[in-house]
Amino acid sequence: MNEFEKDAQSKNNDVVDSIKGFGFSFLFWIVLFTIGVVISVVMM
Repeated sequence: MNEFEKDAQSKNNDVVDSIKGFGFSFLFWIVLFTIGVVISVVMM
């Protein structure tokens, strides 16, 4: 058995962490896009 498997730092499921990472980055880009659209509409 691999010695690193005995004492893992994180017992979390990788799928959950992947979903969180994708969700947060997606929300970040949506917020940036929304700010850009609002600035574009205000400047018109």
